[in-house]
Amino acid sequence: MRVLTVPNWSFGRDTDLLRRFDSILSERAVDVHYLASDVDHNRTVSAFSGSTDAVEGCLIAMCGEAFDRVDLNRHVGVHPRIGALDVCPFVHPWRDDDNDLHAWVESIGGAIAEKFEVPVFLYELSERGRHAADLPTLRKGGFGSLLDRKIEPDFGPNVAHERLGATVLGLRPFLIAINVNLKAEDGRVAKQIAKEIRDGRKAGDERFAGVRALGLAIPSREMSQVSLNLTQPDRTHLDSLVQTISVSAQALGTEVIGTELIGVIRDVDMEHTTIVDVRPEQVIATR
Repeated sequence: MRVLTVPNWSFGRDTDLLRRFDSILSERAVDVHYLASDVDHNRTVSAFSGSTDAVEGCLIAMCGEAFDRVDLNRHVGVHPRIGALDVCPFVHPWRDDDNDLHAWVESIGGAIAEKFEVPVFLYELSERGRHAADLPTLRKGGFGSLLDRKIEPDFGPNVAHERLGATVLGLRPFLIAINVNLKAEDGRVAKQIAKEIRDGRKAGDERFAGVRALGLAIPSREMSQVSLNLTQPDRTHLDSLVQTISVSAQALGTEVIGTELIGVIRDVDMEHTTIVDVRPEQVIATR
């Protein structure tokens, strides 16, 4: 069975570790869709697909490299995080039936917890009713909120690892992650637009159905960013969302200066994606 995974790692300034990741992925029988670091987020996103055995081998090898080097006590970045391997979603975009993957995903969570002594929380479709299932709630308060208290993970110790925190892992539906970059530097406009999106979603505005949004300053590039997850891409299309943000940005005295697709996108989503830069390897064929 083929599976896609999009592990998010809490490092973005260690170029040697990024090269090691690239080597691991290139040496194994997986398709690499994305691998990039960001210094302001201090985060690396990887996306690769293949057989369950190949994907598991890559992920465990990447954990071995990253966990030797990441220390969240010294980590500074604009993106929220609770773990060195902060979140590790698994996705099956080629069919609707995910039942065969549930046991395998849980076995990965158990293996990471046992091998590296890192607590692992299952989320989204893998969550068993023991705690919150959504990532924002599980990550609320960040790494610091986990220290010096008991936690109740699905696998591993009931205290956070002193350097590596905890990992959120599970099977989830397909989503699209994109950053919309603004000319404004200080982040206030990006935060205001993100709040408008969140408020609109809660109020039932169909333009923002399933959209999660954060506003962030990106000082190294002298800009700011509206960071988005489209959790219902069949209802909310990229072009219309970027256009809506552009109108809001202009009303607030700035403008959209570019977009960054983070990870992957399905071929069916490309029908509504004409103003976002997409590399061929980022497109997952589902038909």
